[in-house]
Amino acid sequence: MDVGTVETSLLKVGCLQDGPGDGWPVVLSHGFPYDVHAFDDVVPLLTAHGARVIRPYQRGFGPTRFRSDETPRSGQQTALGADLVALLDALDLQAPILAGYDWGGLASCVATALRPERVGGLVSMAGYDIIDLERQRHAFDPALEAAVWYQHLFQSERGRECLDLRRRELCRLLWRQWSPGWPFDDATFERTAVAFDNPDFVDVVLHHYRHGLGQEAGDPFFRDDEKRLAAKPPITVPAVTLDGAADPLKPGGTAHQASFFHARHEHRVVDAGHNLPQEAPVPFADAVLTVRSWLSP
Repeated sequence: MDVGTVETSLLKVGCLQDGPGDGWPVVLSHGFPYDVHAFDDVVPLLTAHGARVIRPYQRGFGPTRFRSDETPRSGQQTALGADLVALLDALDLQAPILAGYDWGGLASCVATALRPERVGGLVSMAGYDIIDLERQRHAFDPALEAAVWYQHLFQSERGRECLDLRRRELCRLLWRQWSPGWPFDDATFERTAVAFDNPDFVDVVLHHYRHGLGQEAGDPFFRDDEKRLAAKPPITVPAVTLDGAADPLKPGGTAHQASFFHARHEHRVVDAGHNLPQEAPVPFADAVLTVRSWLSP
């Protein structure tokens, strides 16, 4: 495992890289409140098949840093997607498979929808995981509103204080609620929790959820990309989508989103909660290998 930094125009991205340098490339992207260690047990399953595996820390997590104090600490979906495309360019990755969940699934879907020529294939937990900002302005079923209590908390300065001062307790609670059948231990949580000590963590997380619910403006730099996403562009590369059967954030799953996928596509339901790659690494890796098999000559 090689731990290093990849520089893009906006970020110094902390990355873990495994496998042969000339292997077929796959980028595994984590979510909130997780980090690259969510894929620890996925990586050897892929490198055993010749993969070059890149695991970047999202902006606001772990060793990733903004290059300028003047860059807005945006957490909006287009910023996350642009970060991923910039990483592909910096590493000169040709037709990589993008695979992720939560923010990482969002970033992977956004990058694929906006820049399909840069992507070979996609694995996305939670289907077409692009935020419909207009729909987010309106209420959902009360049971789902209760499950996303943290998003409502984050709209207030009380929420900022809670995330700032009690981030470990808050994030550990989310782990328990979102993965009800996963008996993780203290060491597993703490290995990831150090990534939340990033100096931009609070600002990026709060902007992500405040922008998503219409309470804060986005970075003007990404205005055109947000307009393109509002039109719901299809995914035009081969894709496997996944749902966790016990994921409380996606009740009923996302199989109904199949029409957004205009190339070869398969949807699978896995016996897991929201942190699917860490709870069920074999099915997650198998999804990546399936897409790889479709791309192989």
